[in-house]
Amino acid sequence: MFTGPIQDLIDELARLPGIGRKSAQRVAFHLLKSSDGEAKRLSDAIVTAKDRVRLCERCFNVADEAICEYCRDSRRDRTIICVVQEPPDIVAIERTREFKGLYHVLQGAISPIEGISPDDLRVRELLGRIQSPPEGVAVAEIIVATNPNTEGEATAMYLSRLISPVGVRVTRLASGLPVGGDLEYADEVTLGKALIGRRDLTD
Repeated sequence: MFTGPIQDLIDELARLPGIGRKSAQRVAFHLLKSSDGEAKRLSDAIVTAKDRVRLCERCFNVADEAICEYCRDSRRDRTIICVVQEPPDIVAIERTREFKGLYHVLQGAISPIEGISPDDLRVRELLGRIQSPPEGVAVAEIIVATNPNTEGEATAMYLSRLISPVGVRVTRLASGLPVGGDLEYADEVTLGKALIGRRDLTD
């Protein structure tokens, strides 16, 4: 156990996801050994990200402008929207080079245990994009790419029941993704095949 600023630094690092006490201590001492310039660059990067990064007004992906790069890209297919839980999931799907449509980030998944309901997610905004497309192009398909675990499946079924009556096709990523895993960690080949072999949720 350390005292003063060192312990404070370790405590704050340990609050980060995936960082245990030992890892936090290792990172803290690495930072202390680094030059003032390196430490300042890290500090400046954190402050700048907190100041400039926001959520896209359309899809709720992270962005440094009001509209993210994917929503601004006129080459993308506006008739298909891929719904994901978190922004890192978009990066995973983009690595496959199989999807050319738009995205919608829910900012989580339905989880009664954690007290997360549909009202806590960006579901209302998704429905709004379907019923009143921002650029006037009708949405033909919603791909539900939530994680293949209990919360992700519950969210997928909820979205299917909500969207299907509107007359829009609702599909789910095909099998091939590991049950209980996170989309963010899937490899490109597996995720690419899952995209190509997506299935209707109404089957």
